[in-house]
Amino acid sequence: MIEIRRLGRSALDVPVVGMGTWSTFDVRGDRDEAQARAVIDCALENGCTVRLIADVWRSRAVLGAALEGREGALIATKVWTPSAEEGRRQAARALRFFGGRIDLY
Repeated sequence: MIEIRRLGRSALDVPVVGMGTWSTFDVRGDRDEAQARAVIDCALENGCTVRLIADVWRSRAVLGAALEGREGALIATKVWTPSAEEGRRQAARALRFFGGRIDLY
């Protein structure tokens, strides 16, 4: 199992190892998506609960579908723009993908 620590002054307890999803889940086709879901299942079963996503990654759709209804998965996101307005749009899109929930921004 993965070691858990408190994140700074927050109330979040997070694993010391998270999972970036850019190239891992940037899939093309049903077979690749099934393999990505298997990786997500394995990671959650072994205590890796943090998922890092960003608006520019196609992997967000795969991850959002795989984590739907899952408790214990912590979603972290970021924006990639110098514009505050575009940043708000990216955050809103991320909220839609993850059922209105982002744990860490």
